[in-house]
Amino acid sequence: MADCDVSSAPQLRCVLPFEAVPLEMRRLRQEVAGVLRRWKADALVEEAQLVVTELATNVLVHVGEGSVATVILEARGGRLRIEVHDKSHAIPLVTETECGRECGRGLHLIAGLVTDWGTALSVSGKAVWCELELPEPRFTSEICRAEYVLQTYQDRLGRPLLYEVQAPTWHAQPAVELIADLLQWAAARGCDPDDLLDQALVRYEGEAA
Repeated sequence: MADCDVSSAPQLRCVLPFEAVPLEMRRLRQEVAGVLRRWKADALVEEAQLVVTELATNVLVHVGEGSVATVILEARGGRLRIEVHDKSHAIPLVTETECGRECGRGLHLIAGLVTDWGTALSVSGKAVWCELELPEPRFTSEICRAEYVLQTYQDRLGRPLLYEVQAPTWHAQPAVELIADLLQWAAARGCDPDDLLDQALVRYEGEAA
């Protein structure tokens, strides 16, 4: 299958809200791994898990245990961008002294691991972001289109596109809802839903082969 032209294709995006408590770290690592495997970026799982763990831990330590925060994963233009948003306006410092005294490995470790990183203030708080180079092969056009359609579909329903912890059900519920709506659409226009499913399955099996 042909690779997706990431310069013009919709970006892949996943939003993972979390509470800054120790028990949430394991769940975040699992969800990050599930998302990247779905996006065919298995080679970045360990690095991304480490980055997310360090940034989420910084929220716990410096913003406060129990704080509500969000991890956002985006893939576009050959890079994976990881953002952690919290409600504090305090910009973290990265110096040998600061890290040695307050945050251990923290941002100092991340700065040496990622391709680029930075911070951004917003009305509601701040975001710390990091970028990792995506390995080849990049995302297929089929995956890019499906992610974009599912995200748009969920946006219309007023629900974020979230990933479940247990693989392989990351997109199960929204995908089932979308397929059901498409079958309703086909039936309303005089098409046979079973015939539509058969054609889609034949096409999928041919492309997968």
